[in-house]
Amino acid sequence: MPINDDVKLGKDVKIFHSNLVNLYGCTVGNETKIGTFVEIQKNVIVGSRCKISSHSFLCEGVVIEDEVFIGHGVMFTNDLYPRATNENGGLQTEADWLVVKTQVKQGASIGSNATILPGITIGKKALVGAGAVVIKDVPDYAIVVGVPAQVIGDVRERCQNLEITVKH
Repeated sequence: MPINDDVKLGKDVKIFHSNLVNLYGCTVGNETKIGTFVEIQKNVIVGSRCKISSHSFLCEGVVIEDEVFIGHGVMFTNDLYPRATNENGGLQTEADWLVVKTQVKQGASIGSNATILPGITIGKKALVGAGAVVIKDVPDYAIVVGVPAQVIGDVRERCQNLEITVKH
């Protein structure tokens, strides 16, 4: 069953092709849209009026505030030192590692194929460019791009300077 009984869905949540998503132990706010092939793990909180695009992965420890856009194929991580086995050589269990939390603040946008390392805060209305690898906190309203992601601007300045040309 792709959507477990322990998932808490708000009012008017839209899940595209619900048989092709994997949701368990998470909370999803009102009016959020979740695309095909998305996995949202236990203890993840997704706010209201968010859009989680197809093929994205939200692992345990991620908190997404309201009105956040997650592009296609965005990957969150929650372990600073991932290993398959413990010191005794046995496969790791939940007892062998610590979940590192990540927060995405209200109105932020994360472009397709971005990777977000654990312990990061992405600021209010910040914009993470497609393909970026975020290894440190992103300030409110910042535009970050690249590997590793670097601040290249402020969304408030970019929006004021946009000119739209329509050719007829």
